[in-house]
Amino acid sequence: MNSLGHKASSVFPVDKLVEEGSNVTICYISRSHQNNVSCYLDGVRMHVEQLDPNVSAFHVNNVAFVRETGTNIFCEMDPKDDAGTVLFVSKVLEEPKDFSCETQDFKTLHCTWDPGSDTSLVRKQPYQSYTLFESFSGEKRLCEHKNWCDWQIAQDSQEMYNFTLVAENYLRKRSVNILFNLTHRVRPMTPKVFFKNISATNATMTWRVHSTGNHRTLLCQIELHGEGKVIQQHNASIKVNGEYLLSELEPDTQYMARVHCGDANHFWKWSEWSGENFTTLEAAPSEAPDVWRDVKSELGNRTVTLFWKPLSKSHANGKIRFYNVIVENLDKPSELEPVPIPAPANHTKLALDQCSYRIHVTANNSVGTSPASVIVISGDPGNQVEEERVNVTADGFSLSWKPQSGDVTGYVVEWCDRPQDGSCDLQWENLGPNTTSTVISSDAFRPGVRYNFRIYGISTKRIAYLLEQKTGYSQELAPLVNPQVVMSNLTSHSFTLSWKDYPTETQRSFIRGYHVYLKPKEGQCHPGFEKAALSDNSVCCKYKIDKPEQKTFVVENLQPESIYEFFVTPFTSVGEGPLDAFTKVTTPDEHSHLLIRIILPTVFCVVLIMIVCYLNSQWMKEKCYPDIPDPYKSSVLSLIKSKENPHLTIMSVKDCIPDAIEVINKPEGSKIQFSGTRNSLTETEITKPAYLYLLPAEKNYSGPGPCICFENFTYNQAASNSGSCGHVPVPPTAPSQRGLLTSLENLLKALEKNYMNSQGEIPAGETTLNYVSQLASPMSGDKDSLPTDPPVPALCSEYKMQMAIPLGLASPPLSENSSVSSVTLLDQGDHHH
Repeated sequence: MNSLGHKASSVFPVDKLVEEGSNVTICYISRSHQNNVSCYLDGVRMHVEQLDPNVSAFHVNNVAFVRETGTNIFCEMDPKDDAGTVLFVSKVLEEPKDFSCETQDFKTLHCTWDPGSDTSLVRKQPYQSYTLFESFSGEKRLCEHKNWCDWQIAQDSQEMYNFTLVAENYLRKRSVNILFNLTHRVRPMTPKVFFKNISATNATMTWRVHSTGNHRTLLCQIELHGEGKVIQQHNASIKVNGEYLLSELEPDTQYMARVHCGDANHFWKWSEWSGENFTTLEAAPSEAPDVWRDVKSELGNRTVTLFWKPLSKSHANGKIRFYNVIVENLDKPSELEPVPIPAPANHTKLALDQCSYRIHVTANNSVGTSPASVIVISGDPGNQVEEERVNVTADGFSLSWKPQSGDVTGYVVEWCDRPQDGSCDLQWENLGPNTTSTVISSDAFRPGVRYNFRIYGISTKRIAYLLEQKTGYSQELAPLVNPQVVMSNLTSHSFTLSWKDYPTETQRSFIRGYHVYLKPKEGQCHPGFEKAALSDNSVCCKYKIDKPEQKTFVVENLQPESIYEFFVTPFTSVGEGPLDAFTKVTTPDEHSHLLIRIILPTVFCVVLIMIVCYLNSQWMKEKCYPDIPDPYKSSVLSLIKSKENPHLTIMSVKDCIPDAIEVINKPEGSKIQFSGTRNSLTETEITKPAYLYLLPAEKNYSGPGPCICFENFTYNQAASNSGSCGHVPVPPTAPSQRGLLTSLENLLKALEKNYMNSQGEIPAGETTLNYVSQLASPMSGDKDSLPTDPPVPALCSEYKMQMAIPLGLASPPLSENSSVSSVTLLDQGDHHH
């Protein structure tokens, strides 16, 4: 109780220091009687034992180190009566490990050790200390560091040393002892390294070690590092200076060489490593570039894309600055000029014709040129081979081909790394002549992408020829799209489905066939179909087409006027295409196609007839209902073709040689009414016409001379009613006359008179004329007036334009020598037409 002083309570011991693993008893003392005392060790409640009314205690066995600042202890009886303390737990002081001493210059001994765990604590002194004691000299030295200490070597050439190292803290003391000969504990100093005579493949390494006295022999170890690993190791014995030739180096390569040394007589330890970096010089490239080509022909020309792979560092022997490409025409030898392609380009395009070319490619750096890589582009387009499917393994595409006998120097396998991008990243692999299989793998291969591989043989003339062509997928995927289906040939009982092939670039796997899904209205599947459940749990009929080349399908056995739904999707080894919407189709009536077969030809024929009729309307009009000509609008100046003068186009009176003129006698008092150009007859009785014949004027003509004639009824209705047109015999000796017409002016006046009288009445008894055809077959006219045996005209003129001539215009008879046609008047006392 006296230890409380003026305090109401306290915890003992106060700030106690113990080693880890010790057993500790903690007491809680208070002036008042204790009741329900609670004690905590670093926040953990402890079991408290009450010793008397004012004292309580608890025990802690094998106490653990918690922190350098100590472990907190706290006890309380009520909020107003509490107390606490700190228990300092240190780690156990360990015996020093690996205690040793060595020298590099025979002047200082450098001793080191491993102190183990640090036992120092905050606010507790003293911390652990180390003391070095040498028994032969009796000297002692307090070390300033926890893990090393230096000892000055005496000048009396002491060789043997016996050191004791003492470790001590507040709680305990530890010690360790060593005995050694000084000459056996020598560690050389770190060498100084230099390089000289560096070339493309060699370098000389030199180094110097600080003297250890008496020119002791040193054993040195040399290491050459390249690309982060040791590639060469060598040993050398020296006194002070060392030198070693490093050979078999790669040009233009960075290396690191290092060296360390040890006493050759009494080896103790190696010195510290000492090294430097160096780079060898460049050399000419040692290997020809790996070259390949892609040939495309168009319009008789070829575009050759030449590719080459960059040389590896070990073959480039320096930085490649450019590539030389030489194109040699084998069919037309010419001077060769290299075309430099600056690096780092790896391809170039050449425009070539159909000749054969030899192409040389070399790589060049600052020192020289590589061997040439030669490839021949043949003028022969080469052969075509069938495409085969390639086997796929976990390692990649497994390719194999038949060995080729003869002059094969190797094989080349080419493919595109990224065909799905639309641009071919051409890749190839060169293989030896004895190789007939390989596995192609690439990180660029993607699932669902088709890759095409071509295998070429290389002849001794460096000509590549295609051997095999293979295609495959690194991993097949289900199709993403379905074909575009077109329906045709729809009938009441069937329709045809057709679709086009997929582009191979869009196929995610090999198509093995097609599924045709059909939803009939009656719900029953047709022959060849089977019921199938779709991904949306609907049920329909499915037909399987096992031939992927089949692109048409006829759906048969349908019902007329029924609704069907169809859908076509491809299937592969990993599944079929997506489920798209079905297309509806309705079959027509069973007899509707018959009506179409009848109606369509009928409509076609009617339209064709209308087109023909329209195109021939003028011809039909002339043949069926021609326009009635107006005789008063005719002209004697008609276009004719003269026998004597084919160039004559205007007819004059002297050129007209009429055959006959029909003369019709009209009774006096009769009238003929004309309305416009059409005639209406008022007479009921017409006398028979008389005929006037005009015969050709031939000097030696002596025949009867009547010609065939008929009346043009269009111009005179009266004549048509009479129906009298025939032949009248003409006396063999008709009197010669000067001519019927005196002049062209008289004829025109007569025509003008007729035209002026055409709108009115013609007085009865006036003589008119009718037109008579020159060439006509005999007609049934006035049978009584026809001769029983009509003579055949000896001469009939060709058809001439007809004219109407009043009788009064006739002139008196001409003389016999007249050249005008003879005129015979049958009845001059009557009125004539």
